[in-house]
This record gives sequence, structure tokens and C-alpha cells, in this order.
Amino acid sequence: MKINIGLDIGGSTTKIVGMRGKEIVAKEIVRAGDPVTSAFGAVGKLINDHGLKTDDINRINITGVGSSYTTTPVFGIETVLVEEFISTGLGGLYLSGLDHAVVVSMGTGTAYLDASYERVKHIIGSGVGGGTLAGLCNAVLGLEDVIKLSDMAKEGSLTACDLTIGDISRKEIPGLPMDATASNFGKVADDLSREDKAAGIFNLVYQAIGSMSVLTSKICGLNDIVFTGQLTAIPVCKDLLIPFAKLYNANFVVPDNAEFATAIGSCLAGTTGEN
Repeated sequence: MKINIGLDIGGSTTKIVGMRGKEIVAKEIVRAGDPVTSAFGAVGKLINDHGLKTDDINRINITGVGSSYTTTPVFGIETVLVEEFISTGLGGLYLSGLDHAVVVSMGTGTAYLDASYERVKHIIGSGVGGGTLAGLCNAVLGLEDVIKLSDMAKEGSLTACDLTIGDISRKEIPGLPMDATASNFGKVADDLSREDKAAGIFNLVYQAIGSMSVLTSKICGLNDIVFTGQLTAIPVCKDLLIPFAKLYNANFVVPDNAEFATAIGSCLAGTTGEN
């Protein structure tokens, strides 16, 4: 049985997934200097690494911000453009095993979707995402390595930089525990360590995304929220998101391989008539 390939093409990074039916048989992340090189390189690497021939590939389904630069069939294989929100929604559902959920795509910015197998609807978007995280860390700490920054954040103390309810109130406010964040970086401390600053930046970004996710779920009447995108691969992701979900009794799901959700969804959309 031939495989279908899904490509999520970014500016310089492409996520590629090969699927036989609904089974994932290959996945890769490839980086290059531009979207076209990244896309062709990803397909070439998958073909080489898995001993495939172009005849083994049924079709290539492309999506993502860089897909508009790929104007010709990739290696002569039928290449189909798939709408990005549909791809992300279907990929999030596939990875989570859910039939209907809010799917959150955490990329450079963040998109919030009401996703089912019948329809994927974009509810709202936010400029707070991976670009915010990288930009703030670079501006404040002079570092760009997100994994290193994540390790620093684990060593930092949120109580050193964030105001909690307990800091400003003697009594618990109904529905808000004393350790809930009242203000990110609200303590305006002069003696924050680099680790404390990293912890505060990561917490700010993930809490902003978590808050918007819960609000979207209330609007949609859904309790299940699935997180996808590159920010899910950062080690502190679950540490910051899951406890936050308990505050609002929402079901936050960060599935394995969530960074490949959009590529997976492009495969599924291309084989189910969505385009």
C-alpha cells in the first residue's frame, strides 16, 4: 500500500509525516534556509531514510505558512495544498483520540480552533506564542536556545517574580487558590536571578495561552482542550499548563508527537476529501 506524505512547511523548518492509511510510518523535522529547500529536503530525507521510491508515494499534502512558496509538484509527485486550520484541527483530534475538542496550535503565535471531524472552525488567534517566548528571552536574558532556557526556568522560582493571590489578600477569593497568579512579574524585584526571569517568562507565555484556551472552550461549550505545535516539545510545557487547567476544571491534553499535528492532519485531510 502506498503512503501519503503530509508537510507542514514553516519559514525554514518543515515537519514531515508519512502515513499508510491512518498509521504513521515516518516522521521528521528538517531545517533549511528557506521554505522550498526545507520542503524538498524533508521529502528527500524521508525517501532516503526509509528506502522509498517516488512510486511508493501516493501524494503529498502540503500546508503551513511556507506552503505558498512550493508552486510545483515535489519531485514530480502529485502535490495538494491543504488549508492549515483544517490540518491542525484534524491532527489534534487524531493524536488525542477525541472526536470534538478545542485544538490549540502553539506556533510563532497561537490559533484556537473548534475542531470535529465534520468541521474545523477558527475561533480566535493571539500574537502570544513561541515568537513571544523567544523574543522576550533574547531581550531579557540574551539567549535564544529554548531548551537551555527551559532548563533554566526549571531552576528558577516563580514566587520571586510573580504576585500570587496570597501576596495581596489575607483571605482566599472564591474559585482562586492562594497560590494562583495575580500578576505575572508583578513583584518588580531588583534581585531576580536569570533562572527566576526565565521561569517568569515561560510562565507568562504558557498562562496567557492557557487563559485564552479556557475562554475559547467556554465559548464553544467544550471541556477538552488539545495542545499542538512546537511549544509542546519544550520540557516545561506540561509542568506549566496542566496545573493551570485544574484552576478551571478543564481537560488539557498534550499528546505525544503534538509538534507533528498539522503535518498529520494534512495527510488525513487529503485522504478524506478535505482540501
